[in-house]
Amino acid sequence: MVLAAVLTAPNHPVELQQLPEPVLEKGGIILQTIYSEICGTDVHLFRGHLEGVPYPIIPGHFSVGRVVDVGGKITDIKGQPVQTGSIVTFLDVNETCNNCWYCLVAKTSTRCPQRKVYGVTYSSTEGLLGGWSQLIYLKPGVKVLTLPEEVTPTRFIAGGCALPTALHAVDRAQIQIGDLVAVQGCGPVGLSVAILALLSGAGRVIVIDKYESRLTVAKSFGVDDAIAIDDQAPQQHIDRVLELTNGRGVDVTIEATGVPIAIKQGIAMTRDGGRYVVVGHYTNTGEIWLNPHLEINLKHIDIRGTWGIDFSHFYRMIELLKRHRHQNREIPWELFISRFYRLEEINQALADVEKGLVLKAAIQPNPF
Repeated sequence: MVLAAVLTAPNHPVELQQLPEPVLEKGGIILQTIYSEICGTDVHLFRGHLEGVPYPIIPGHFSVGRVVDVGGKITDIKGQPVQTGSIVTFLDVNETCNNCWYCLVAKTSTRCPQRKVYGVTYSSTEGLLGGWSQLIYLKPGVKVLTLPEEVTPTRFIAGGCALPTALHAVDRAQIQIGDLVAVQGCGPVGLSVAILALLSGAGRVIVIDKYESRLTVAKSFGVDDAIAIDDQAPQQHIDRVLELTNGRGVDVTIEATGVPIAIKQGIAMTRDGGRYVVVGHYTNTGEIWLNPHLEINLKHIDIRGTWGIDFSHFYRMIELLKRHRHQNREIPWELFISRFYRLEEINQALADVEKGLVLKAAIQPNPF
């Protein structure tokens, strides 16, 4: 039997359950979990904000582990053999069909109707298909990557799901050298966006958040300006962005808050002819009113959504973590992790993430 943390229903405490070990199929892989994580998606799952979730589930969609058994000869995307003892990670997105209109014509596999996600759309009754467990079963066809020596399990989970999500958002933003960039929200996704904007050659990167602790971390990564939101003066941070940009606004704004009013505020701080990218609204948090003439058409602004990731973002994340760990190119990704939690502490970890008490909570299901 295997110990796993199971979310039985929305707004119910996560339960520790003993579940059967997986039955290995040809092409399957069994991992001993080294790390998983808790992110905003897991809070949404806990609160029941996502549709179509087959509770009970084992959450944890980004994980890294050690191979303990392999169902036959398996190689990763680079052709490296996946064998017992290998340290690997895997794309949480699975069963994308590559046979529908979205996959083949629109080239938008994140909208494939067959797409499933570990830790989100698999029930615990189907097996150990989430990272909050001592073992994870990788079904045949799951896309696996062996971690390079330069990327430790800790470094990988520090990037977590936020880093490839941020990569996708920055791709959508088409940041150019010298662009002025504002990032709304300084959680793991927003902070990752800010770092990637700096690496993309942005002329100035401004981050905005209500938590001073997150702004402090952002400053340590080299952002140019960190602006705190004052609930008593909701226009103040917009005015400050305009002040820093000679009244025009930034070239690019990327929203990573999940707060509806942030959309209206973000458009206001984006220059005419600029680009506004929404990545933070992974669930339905409500509506806002926009004036199509004043806020979209007259501004001649591009508004772009970002949904999920595909394998390219996952692969590039690993390459990014690998490159930016050498001397003279060091980015201390590990600073994202505020605390490591055991499975027995999972409800405390969820509460800490929901309250903004930690930047990133890493889960360590097995004692090492």
